[in-house]
Amino acid sequence: MAALAGLALVAGLGGCAPSEPAGAAGVPHEGTIGLLLPEAQTARYEASDHPTFVAVTGRRCPGCTVLYANAGQDAAAQLQQAESMLAQGADVLVLDAVDTVAAAGIVAQAKRLGAQVIAYDRFVDGADYYVSYDYEFIGFLLGSALAGGVTERDAETEAEPDADAGPDAEDRPGVLLVHGSATEPNALAIAAGTRRALEGEDIDVLAEYYTPDWSPDKATEWTEAMLTRFPGQVDGVLAANDGIAGGAIAAAKAAGLDPVPVTTGQDGELAAVQRIIAGDQYMTVYKATDQQAQTAAELAVRVLRGEEPRTTAVIQGVPTVLLAPRAVGVDDVQHVIVDGHVYTTDEICVPAYRDACERAGLIGEDTP
Repeated sequence: MAALAGLALVAGLGGCAPSEPAGAAGVPHEGTIGLLLPEAQTARYEASDHPTFVAVTGRRCPGCTVLYANAGQDAAAQLQQAESMLAQGADVLVLDAVDTVAAAGIVAQAKRLGAQVIAYDRFVDGADYYVSYDYEFIGFLLGSALAGGVTERDAETEAEPDADAGPDAEDRPGVLLVHGSATEPNALAIAAGTRRALEGEDIDVLAEYYTPDWSPDKATEWTEAMLTRFPGQVDGVLAANDGIAGGAIAAAKAAGLDPVPVTTGQDGELAAVQRIIAGDQYMTVYKATDQQAQTAAELAVRVLRGEEPRTTAVIQGVPTVLLAPRAVGVDDVQHVIVDGHVYTTDEICVPAYRDACERAGLIGEDTP
């Protein structure tokens, strides 16, 4: 039977069902691919991963149906979404797990029904394939940048010890480590890479925190408390992603710190790029999420068609494609972000950031 080609998209936290297909008539139906994303609090998922995956799958496989659901950080909801997709005949699930331990149940059910699972961004034991970044290396990039930033600033200022810091305060820089969720393997890998980068550095780790659900609000609250606990001692904040970085910077500004501590980030969010241009955030790690989504989409289509795709590594027995991240500071915004067509200068240099963009050389004084 010939079927209408198209992409069936379903957002939301409940079950999944195809919407009206939107493709050329007369294209044979090749199969069904399900995309399961974990949450919408991190901007990349709905802004980049989801639309890129849908677009690439549509180009590579006009006869494929795509089901989509976002779990809203609810593992039980994600299980229901996966069950719904499998009940609708999904041949391949692309799974970014809310809880990688609980997701083993999704993998087991998929295998019982003859479907294959591609673990996306977060490793899931028993998956058929895995597409992600080397998160320990990302942590190493963050830790290295933090160490370099606080050491450079400390050398430049050569300031007298802060009177508020107390008589026992160390002269060497102090930092806070604000990790991601302790239940998420990527957060643990980032933390491990961070510690490896900081080993042997003349820096004090004052305190560290695993942020529940990667919540910027909780990161803000914790950072506020630490700034009170360690007055005048916080020279840097290792934030595990850009949302956490935004929360930590907000806490520093609320405490009246100027400049704010050297603060890292990850994901290359637009707001983070603007903070970098303005001098509030020291750097971010840019992961080409559109490239990751494109790779996962192409892999899903190949698996659906019974092909054996090439991979770059094997992690815990799972064939894996690892992509390369990029560290981005203010001097990298032009060639990585703008020239890489991630964001345009119009998107970055809105009125609030025009002066900063001029100082950074992204636009000229006479730019309309």
